[in-house]
Amino acid sequence: MVFNSFNFILLFPLLFLLYYAIPSKWQQARNAYLLLVSYVLYISWKPVYALLLLGVTAVTYATARVLSRPVRHRRAVGVVGTVVALMPLLLFKYYNFLNDSLSSALASVGFTFHLAGLNWAIPIGISFYTFQALGYLFDVYYRRVEAERDFLIYALFVSFFPSILSGPINKASLVIPQLRSLRPYFDYPKAVEGLRMILWGMFMKVVVADRLAIYVSSVLDSYTLFNSTTCFVASLFYSFQIYADFAGYSLMAIGVGKTLGLELTENFRRPFFAVSVTDFWHRWHISLSTWLKDYVYIPLGGSRCSKARNYTNILVTFLVSGIWHGANWTFVVWGLWHGVAQVVEKMLGQQGCKYQGAGKVMKILFTFLLINFSFIIFRMPTVTDAFNVIGRIFDFSQPLGLRITSSNINTLAFSLFGTLLLLGKDLLDEYTHIRLFTNRHVIVRWAAYVFVLSVILLAGVFGSDQFIYANF
Repeated sequence: MVFNSFNFILLFPLLFLLYYAIPSKWQQARNAYLLLVSYVLYISWKPVYALLLLGVTAVTYATARVLSRPVRHRRAVGVVGTVVALMPLLLFKYYNFLNDSLSSALASVGFTFHLAGLNWAIPIGISFYTFQALGYLFDVYYRRVEAERDFLIYALFVSFFPSILSGPINKASLVIPQLRSLRPYFDYPKAVEGLRMILWGMFMKVVVADRLAIYVSSVLDSYTLFNSTTCFVASLFYSFQIYADFAGYSLMAIGVGKTLGLELTENFRRPFFAVSVTDFWHRWHISLSTWLKDYVYIPLGGSRCSKARNYTNILVTFLVSGIWHGANWTFVVWGLWHGVAQVVEKMLGQQGCKYQGAGKVMKILFTFLLINFSFIIFRMPTVTDAFNVIGRIFDFSQPLGLRITSSNINTLAFSLFGTLLLLGKDLLDEYTHIRLFTNRHVIVRWAAYVFVLSVILLAGVFGSDQFIYANF
């Protein structure tokens, strides 16, 4: 379900009421209802792709059940289950990329070879639910969790509708015990907290991300027509756009889960206040960085090895991160950019911050610029375009003023307004104990609710495209 759509605004209250109409003692019926809703919503995008979701679920469930018993060739069983579960992701997301890359490489040395391409759309959420299912399978393999016997519970864990589109990538140890246990009929404090998250997530998406997208697209899609300052401002706006877009979705997904009595994984923690790229990944897409740490970095040897091996492990982990994000060389370069930055930080002992005051501010700004330039690579269709944009930012041969026209001045103004509000709230959350939405004074709380809701209605962009990370 796309949370910034009118369909969500109209449909979710009905889903919510029907869920709580089922007596809390009928926990299995509640889970069956949520599973049905999750699959119906998924089928509404493209019915046939629900078979892939069901297939990945069935394969990882069956493999985990086999691994839970004494079995010969346990490692081989785990490898086969992993490969089979990965096949839909590899086929739909990476087949064309590998085919085109191989053809280009062979053409460069005089050979002509090209397999037929696939014109199918990438199944929505496939990267997220595949990694979530594989995380569960690996946890069973390493005996961190027991294999789930109830297929209904496991299928709901994989397909739960708030998080299947763009995460967070939940751990089985967090969610499955909640699905097994008898949840209260209605947890009022948790539901209120969830509604607050939905409200602020909606603000981040429709007021900040979708407003910024208008300006960013107008500049970066035609970057050769704009000067250094304009391209740089557009790149800054894109960093805030992707943050507001993805963090806004995650917040709404977690909020919807809370209204239904379920806790999902935290996914963002004010990433643009990071003091290093390493710190950034402790704050940005936390569920993915945790997955990569647990199932790639640590199995490779983590930091309990030689320095050279440790640096290699970091690079490989972030190469996987880049490839997970998309089948394009831009994502490979983006992943390696983050890996190299963290290796350099580790070499220099700069993963944290030993400074206070102005020194800390400078380190935060430097980290943000590193992240910002990496997002240019993330955003552009080719590596050449990405470095052309970066080159244009440092091309001072043209006048440096920001190009503002009558057609974009309102978009620019609304974008700045929303971004400053977002930064202001993150600043309060990061460095003070002031919490507007949870203030003990009821007048302050409701003033904050009414203000944010008013801004959403007056300045929000509705009916826009899906969330950026839905493409991954």
